[in-house]
Amino acid sequence: MLGPTHRREVPGPGGSRALGLCALTFASSARLSPGSPHPLPSAHSGGQGKTREQGVDMAEPEAAAEDLDALIDDLDYLPGHFHLEMQLNFEPRSPASLRARDLKLQLDGLRQELELAASGQRLPLRHLLGTFAFYLEELEEARERFLEVAGEDPGNLNAWANLAHVYGRLGQEEEEEACARRLAGLMGLTADPEASEDTQLRAARCLAEQGYAHGFDVGCASTEERARVLAAGIALYDKALSYGQQIPVEEKRDWYFTMATLFIRLDGILLELGSEEQKRLPAFNRTLALLQQVLKSSDPHHRALAWCYLGILLERKDTFSTTPMGIHDCGFSGTDPLDCFGKAIEIAKDKPPILNRLAKIFHFLGKQDMAIGTCNMALDVLRDPELNWQAYCTRAKIHIRAYLHDLERTKMGLGGMPDREHLTCAKADLEEVVKVCPGLKTYLDMGQVYYYMGVDAVQELLAVDEEALNQALVFLAKAGESELGATLPELQLLRGKCLRIKGEEANAAACFKRAVELDDAGSSHTEGFGCLLEALLAQWSQAQLSDSELGREVDKWLRCAQGKYPEARLRQELQRVWRGYTGEVLGLARTLVAQGRLALVRLLFETMERDSEGTGTPRSHREFSF
Repeated sequence: MLGPTHRREVPGPGGSRALGLCALTFASSARLSPGSPHPLPSAHSGGQGKTREQGVDMAEPEAAAEDLDALIDDLDYLPGHFHLEMQLNFEPRSPASLRARDLKLQLDGLRQELELAASGQRLPLRHLLGTFAFYLEELEEARERFLEVAGEDPGNLNAWANLAHVYGRLGQEEEEEACARRLAGLMGLTADPEASEDTQLRAARCLAEQGYAHGFDVGCASTEERARVLAAGIALYDKALSYGQQIPVEEKRDWYFTMATLFIRLDGILLELGSEEQKRLPAFNRTLALLQQVLKSSDPHHRALAWCYLGILLERKDTFSTTPMGIHDCGFSGTDPLDCFGKAIEIAKDKPPILNRLAKIFHFLGKQDMAIGTCNMALDVLRDPELNWQAYCTRAKIHIRAYLHDLERTKMGLGGMPDREHLTCAKADLEEVVKVCPGLKTYLDMGQVYYYMGVDAVQELLAVDEEALNQALVFLAKAGESELGATLPELQLLRGKCLRIKGEEANAAACFKRAVELDDAGSSHTEGFGCLLEALLAQWSQAQLSDSELGREVDKWLRCAQGKYPEARLRQELQRVWRGYTGEVLGLARTLVAQGRLALVRLLFETMERDSEGTGTPRSHREFSF
């Protein structure tokens, strides 16, 4: 259960007082009056700023708070993760259950990331694990994660600030204030000359860890929001570099690597938004310069991925009207992107974890042949699925993607029948993973593979293998046993499609309704809503629903969809239903007119009128969002 009361009310590290800055408040008070009890508002009870009962005149805390406000405004940085400009720290827009789902999915990803992370990224990742655990109300887990960081790096500012915040939530005032005093000394806010050494280094590493966190935010409702979060992370790294003249070269290269990653993601968003090239160009050139430095790293993981990232940037060269000068300045004139990808693979050729990471990137970029080849290299080095299950999982996903790509082309009349051998290969790989590492993601992938094995490639509502459909439902049931699985719209959608093919329209409709409920606001995945309309029309045509029941259901769920999906995507989905169920939709319109639901009828007929303007693009198959 999530507790929104501890979210920050005022954005901005330098703005009015923000919730979650208890540690800095304590640290600042140590400078004002070393050794004195702290009389100021605490972050207890979720950071609501309640005044401690210490028998002092109320005017004194108010005056001291004003002094602290001025002092905090003078500070150039604030330790800790709970005040950062990330959506994670704001009031959630989505219901608590969906917010918890997104946090848990990200937490699972972070745990896998920690297993493969380079040494310089392990502490920042532990901070994130603690922060996500905190927002999931797993306070003991959060405390242990931050204690791990403090134990490994006793001078870590973020560890002590985050610990103070957790102790504040736990109501452990003595531990909270002890962490705050420790933080004050490390920041140089006390008169202790020993503790004030290396404050610049600590500040630089504090800021770099905060910048790293911005790559893992959750809750962004738009690409513009994601872009702002990534830009904020880059700005923190820039500030870290201004403090970190004494940072070792290899550590700086680690920072450069993460900065380049954030820049590439940001550039991808700007491309998606159609931003002017002059807005993209400075950051593009700077990313090239950062990668030039990372290529000198002693870490093969960084070098391999830097060559891969360089290949990505060089492929984007043609999105500019003229070649960006950064390519020439960094000595990459005439460098072919394929050569960059080849060098990345060469560096990683005997290192399965790096090969697996490269395979995922190639898969994401749509370079499926290269991704398959890289997975095969990883498996040639280490075939044991217990030690290298990631390669099997990635190769299975590549085969699934390849089948769905061919399926879309078939439905558009652009190719022959999709090669079902892709499904056979995916099934074989996933069976190896299920033996050694069963879990939600594997069960979902197996369910998807068995579903497509069980239905006709062209007429998806036609079953060709009843046993495969039953196996799909078995694996989906296993996935749904977990608390997290029950909150995934992808699972409900696939389950409903299986049940609809088996003729269980009412059960299928219930699954589609749940899928729509679980979709995030602003989601472009309208397939669940379209399937729901089709199921309702099928029930009505089979006399399982009366006219009045159909009208009420369509009215209710169309209004729900209008408040959840972008208008253009919703119209496309309605057009697909209209094309496939023309007679039923006309009958629905007559029913709605009889019930006086004229607004719905108008919307339906507007959709029909615009049908000829549509692109005719088939419904895209929803991929699991892991």
